Amino acid sequence: MTAGDVERALRKHTRRTLVDFQAMLSPAAAPFLEEMAFLSHALTIKRFGKTIQLFAPLYLSNECQNICTYCGFSMDNDIKRKTLSDEEILKEVKALKSMGFDHVLLVTGEANHTVGVDYIRHAMELISAHFSHISIEVQPLNSDDYRSFSNSGLNTVLIYQETYHPERYREHHPKGKKSNFTYRLETPDRIGMAGIHKIGLGVLLGLEDWRVDSFFCALHLDHLEKKYWQTKYSVSFPRIRPFAGDKGLVRHPVSDRQLVQLICAWRIYNEELDLSVSTRESEAFRDNIMKLGVTTMSAGSKTNPGGYAVEPDSLEQFEISDERSPIEFAASIKLNGYEPVWKDWDRSLQVADTLNLKP
Repeated sequence: MTAGDVERALRKHTRRTLVDFQAMLSPAAAPFLEEMAFLSHALTIKRFGKTIQLFAPLYLSNECQNICTYCGFSMDNDIKRKTLSDEEILKEVKALKSMGFDHVLLVTGEANHTVGVDYIRHAMELISAHFSHISIEVQPLNSDDYRSFSNSGLNTVLIYQETYHPERYREHHPKGKKSNFTYRLETPDRIGMAGIHKIGLGVLLGLEDWRVDSFFCALHLDHLEKKYWQTKYSVSFPRIRPFAGDKGLVRHPVSDRQLVQLICAWRIYNEELDLSVSTRESEAFRDNIMKLGVTTMSAGSKTNPGGYAVEPDSLEQFEISDERSPIEFAASIKLNGYEPVWKDWDRSLQVADTLNLKP
């Protein structure tokens, strides 16, 4: 791609194409970063206003049957395993509610014998009265399972391919069900067929060339939007963080400047996308990026089962970087002239839509 390709992509007044996205990801776009940032900001304000949606991950279990080279929960790590009981889940819920959260992301390792479909469904039913928005990030499932979760309060499913490079994927997932590249790749289609409200995509930045992986993620999204056009979509930008058993496998580090370029490219390419950045990133980076296209952020995150109230010192999946409390982060959002949104969705709206009623 050339500077001319980038200029054409930025000056378009019609929907941008995958070729435009390539141009904005390319090294040729680096000198245009300031212009991309201004455009990304303007498009985000037009569609989402000055708002940042807040959520918290709730880790239910660190038991896992996969070996993944980048994860503290990997089966080959000799760590204490923990799966929350009903009582412990409710303690965590109480802690999160006291912080103000109404959007929760349920996270588990991939261990069907302990945290399979029945456990996940029961957990959602247990907490559904306490949160207006429930997302999950668990093992890939079939369409019938996802469809049954809708009745338990599920709104969003996050499923990251990690890397779209088949050979690198096999290298980083040598054992377990997750080693099946194709089954994981087809999971968003199964979620779409189940009629889930929102699907979240992403790659683990650092496993492979970020430009190539991000392009294939956009190609994947393009397919999904055409086939499941009634579904909403989000994209996240996790960079590899230190974790237990870390062997230093970040072969393709992504700088802050490159991550800004990536986020702006996504926003300019697709104005409707929900773009999410987690507490993996530093305070300074998150405070600055909220004006450049991001719409959703986690706060006060704990990446270990029971981290909020049950076992705060248990092993984390990875280290977080922004350790501010939710209240402190919300204050920072307001200081930047934005509004922290604790509740952005209510299931009564979904019910009304299903019944063709006006809420």
